[in-house]
Amino acid sequence: MKKKMKVLGIETSCDETSVAILEASASSVRVLHHETATQIPVHALYGGVVPEIAARLHVAETVALLDRALGKDKQADKFDAIAVTQGPGLATALRVGIEAARTLALVTKKPIIGVNHLEGHLASAWLIPENRKNWKFPILALLVSGGHSELVLMKDFCSYKILGRTRDDAAGEAFDKTAKLMGLGYPGGPIISKLAETGNPEAFKFPRPMIHDPSLDFSFSGLKTAVRQTWEKLPKSKQSQKKVQADLCASIQQAITDVLVAKTIRAAEKYKPTAICIVGGVSANKHLQQCMRSQIRTQLKGVKMLKPSKGFYTDNAAMIAAAGAWHLLKGEKHDWRKMGPKPELDL
Repeated sequence: MKKKMKVLGIETSCDETSVAILEASASSVRVLHHETATQIPVHALYGGVVPEIAARLHVAETVALLDRALGKDKQADKFDAIAVTQGPGLATALRVGIEAARTLALVTKKPIIGVNHLEGHLASAWLIPENRKNWKFPILALLVSGGHSELVLMKDFCSYKILGRTRDDAAGEAFDKTAKLMGLGYPGGPIISKLAETGNPEAFKFPRPMIHDPSLDFSFSGLKTAVRQTWEKLPKSKQSQKKVQADLCASIQQAITDVLVAKTIRAAEKYKPTAICIVGGVSANKHLQQCMRSQIRTQLKGVKMLKPSKGFYTDNAAMIAAAGAWHLLKGEKHDWRKMGPKPELDL
């Protein structure tokens, strides 16, 4: 990798609009500017993300955030290159960020790189100084978000092997859908986590799908079905009781956590990483962090646990700029004239 460069990051893959500028080299990174505008209050009215609404909101927010990051005259001297989320994500939402990035590349003549959103999540942990001290490959990453549950072996910067992935619902999707079923609101993960604090995780015996399956794949649709069946059997008087809701949330959270931790530890025992990195929106779950840290300490001697810090768990442009820097510093770049959204992009 070459000397330091300033990278402008743009993220519009789902319901977060974000712009960042960071200075990065092979061993260091400094966030110079970072802002994220969330659409959650709007989409909460519908119980989930509405793609067309998300795209329209991204347009105004992207312009506003770029104005604040670069100034009204879009000062080109503030960055050396552009990194933008190219996929996966909502096609219409992705296009907003990509068109903004393409326009800036045309006007400024600066290099541009289309970033895989999943790789961005992997890079979110690299933003933390303490993590970079222990950033020695291979690193095993558990990527858990609303749309993805994957175990990824990071062999080097920009070099990955998918060890396992969800066959149906992702962990975050399971949180959101079970919360919606119980009428708790959106997004479901933080709500369930909060209610679970006062609940009994053994109150309801939910399945741990595929926990004993020899593969490293995940499946959470069966858990979602079990929660629905349990909920529908409860009398209305029980459904409205805070204690019952807390017990349900704690039991759901424990079932998801048990599967994620068991599969991650099994993968680590097989592939011998120096560290385990948990990233994505679900990785902000404190119970998951505690259980993972406990199992690593008891079963994986010398292995470090790396995670993002507050502000970098969910979708953000700093992680996109960081992942973009990994490629840009290796001399890679894309042709802005041919760049378009890739909603189904994979690692």
